[in-house]
Amino acid sequence: MLNTWVVAPTRLSRVRRRCHACTSERFRASGKFRVNANHKRIDAWLLVLCAECGDTAKLTLLERTNVRAVRPVLLDRLHDNDPALTAELLQDPAVLRRNRVALDWDGAWRLDTGGPEHEDREVIDVSVRFAARIPVRPVRLVAEGCGLSRAEVGRLAEEGKLVAAVRLGARLSSDFTFTLKR
Repeated sequence: MLNTWVVAPTRLSRVRRRCHACTSERFRASGKFRVNANHKRIDAWLLVLCAECGDTAKLTLLERTNVRAVRPVLLDRLHDNDPALTAELLQDPAVLRRNRVALDWDGAWRLDTGGPEHEDREVIDVSVRFAARIPVRPVRLVAEGCGLSRAEVGRLAEEGKLVAAVRLGARLSSDFTFTLKR
């Protein structure tokens, strides 16, 4: 029987960026957008706040874009400070690359295993699904989900009792499956 585990966010991730006012390197999304129009051109930013001093910084979303090129639904969501849009944009690789920032997911996700019914079986097949693009090492997920130490998960992989099509030590944020024989 195939078990499905889900890696789900518990809150918005932090933004890794250096604060120009203090020594902090973590920002949190404020959930607010700033939109500025000048004739036929529009600019839009997501406002983020320093985790230490509260200073505001802007992540560029639109820059000198023709207003007609922006979907009206997106424009309405920006004006309404839509929290779901904030989460979507923080997951967008183009936004992160454009602003030269990375996300910090420490303490912002959880692993839902569906309960402990798999712990007493000798062989378990697990499909791990990601509800958001959260980079986690599979060895950590297997250890947490099965109640093992990371060293023991590594030992099981070396012995061939843990089989996965992905590298267990590399961070990944896409779905994968594994089989564990005890």
